[in-house]
Amino acid sequence: MSAVAPNAIKARTLAGETVLGALVFEFFSPGMPQVLKAADCEFALFDMEHSGLGFETLKMLFAACRGIALSPMVRVPRSEYHFLARALDVGAHGVMVPMVESAEEARRIVEATHYPPQGRRGAAFGIAQDDYAGGDVKAKVAALNQRTLVIAQIESERGLAEVEAIAATPGIDVLWLGHFDLTNFLGIPGDFEHPQYLAAIETLVGAARRHGKGLGFMAADARWAQRYRALGFNMIAAGLDQTLLQAAIRRTLAPLKGGA
Repeated sequence: MSAVAPNAIKARTLAGETVLGALVFEFFSPGMPQVLKAADCEFALFDMEHSGLGFETLKMLFAACRGIALSPMVRVPRSEYHFLARALDVGAHGVMVPMVESAEEARRIVEATHYPPQGRRGAAFGIAQDDYAGGDVKAKVAALNQRTLVIAQIESERGLAEVEAIAATPGIDVLWLGHFDLTNFLGIPGDFEHPQYLAAIETLVGAARRHGKGLGFMAADARWAQRYRALGFNMIAAGLDQTLLQAAIRRTLAPLKGGA
């Protein structure tokens, strides 16, 4: 026995099945994982890139995911080893890396997130990642390497130019479209109907399909979710959490505006 909880969504994601979750930027309370599970999420992606979230809070959030069939993951700030390995040590079942722009960077990410022989991640066992349990170390290494889901964000013109090589990198599991940043770097900020942006989506989807990778996207509402699922994206996260809350509050209070 390896005493390592499995990743319930990795195989399904790589098989192209629809996997649903949420990208959390603001609400890092202990109850948030259970809230997401009650909303039928299968994974939670907590953001460290834009939110100010730190490792101590992240560790608490991952602990709250235990035993509720919710895969805990995190978007780290960048692809440096100390972000990736620490996130896995405190309990992440997967990591999202922003602004991946080359096959060399993709290989470094895989090395940092996997133990030998697949990578060069430093070893620590009997900690949060393996639920503080004992067990055979060799079995744990194999189980942890198998569990880790690595998501590379393609969100710049450089990443788009190298997407074929990034997708071909063993150990990269999902290509995630960073749609806002991509339009910024293409010189068409926020224009999601521009032919250049639509062509970029085709390039990304084609690379993922040729190399057996999952495809990820953050949807702001049901319309976005349905559209991008139809385009081939199968790992769909609702977000942003704060804007979804704002929208729900507006809908609730709108009938009362103007004293009606």
